[in-house]
Amino acid sequence: VNAQQARRILDRAVGYKLSPLLWKKIKPGLSAGRVQSVSVHIIVEREKEIRKFEPEEFWKINAEFLEFSAELKKIQNRPSKVKNKSDAEAIEISVKQGDFVVKEIDERLTKRNPNAPFTTSTLQQEASVKMGYSVKKTMVVAQQLYEGNFEIPEYSGGLITYMRTDSVSLSAQALNQAQEVIKLEFGSEYGLKKPKIYKNKTINAQEAHEAIRPVDLSLKPIDVKESLSKDQFRLYSLIWERTIASQMTPADIARTTVKIEAGSKKEYIFFAQGQRFIFLGFLKAFIKEEASNIDSLSEKDFILPKFKKGQFLNLKNPNKPLKMEQSFTKPPPRYSEASLVKKLESEGIGRPSTYAPTISTIQERGYVDLTPEKRLKPTSI
Repeated sequence: VNAQQARRILDRAVGYKLSPLLWKKIKPGLSAGRVQSVSVHIIVEREKEIRKFEPEEFWKINAEFLEFSAELKKIQNRPSKVKNKSDAEAIEISVKQGDFVVKEIDERLTKRNPNAPFTTSTLQQEASVKMGYSVKKTMVVAQQLYEGNFEIPEYSGGLITYMRTDSVSLSAQALNQAQEVIKLEFGSEYGLKKPKIYKNKTINAQEAHEAIRPVDLSLKPIDVKESLSKDQFRLYSLIWERTIASQMTPADIARTTVKIEAGSKKEYIFFAQGQRFIFLGFLKAFIKEEASNIDSLSEKDFILPKFKKGQFLNLKNPNKPLKMEQSFTKPPPRYSEASLVKKLESEGIGRPSTYAPTISTIQERGYVDLTPEKRLKPTSI
């Protein structure tokens, strides 16, 4: 209650005092606000960084072998910085005078853990990244799923819990049901002996509601597909998969890094990296029925050939051992709606319920435009 009262006082101090000033000095219909003005400030500060930015040239250098390629990472045991074409050509001359030899093979087993269930802001970010939804669209579709704006045979009510929340915790009922569904769908080896409890990392998190999850986890997306619109189905699938995955075992991944010496004085070290999935764990929840392999995920198997320490490697083309690409450093990117939400949340600005209306408001007022690449750019106003 006190937090709400404090926000209300700030809203009035900022909004009531500044908005009339903007009408008088700039143009009628404008507004200032506790969250919207800070959002505009963040976008403007990023634009200043972009304008000040001066690109620097650098070169990416890869050695091309018969079955794989390796990237230049170190020059005389220091991180490689190749600044121009003549530096790149000098490296090529040197590597032609020596051999490519396997110096070190590092194989390690790593675990990849699932993400916590969705909060308002992580749902907005994920829907933006995976499906290109605006923050406003995500909230409209989530509201429909929450209210139950559809007809499902022998089912009444909404499909998801309340969609404005900071919490990453799930109720005991949901945790128990998740294990039943995991055992049924994927097998007991994918389930957990005791539920995984997630902790909130956000400043000022107010955890009145639990995380966003399906009301009934046994209702798989495919079961309700016919009753939902395309957008409702896609968002429900996203929420169902994330909730189920959060209570599954980690994925076991074998990662291999091979360090390769090259150059007339062995002054260059190239790295080749490979990985293979030993046990999919929670990633199994994200594999679609129609894609039986791991292609539906961002990470894929990339298996390097077998190596021995001291082994000489054969190049694809000994006359042209290196692939050399000129690049330039890029300015920091403009914020997308999703990355702005992440920034606001990390700074403790605004509440889950304010992100979508704030981002809509600053666009409606003409403070910010959405570029064709769906990035937020401040206007002259």
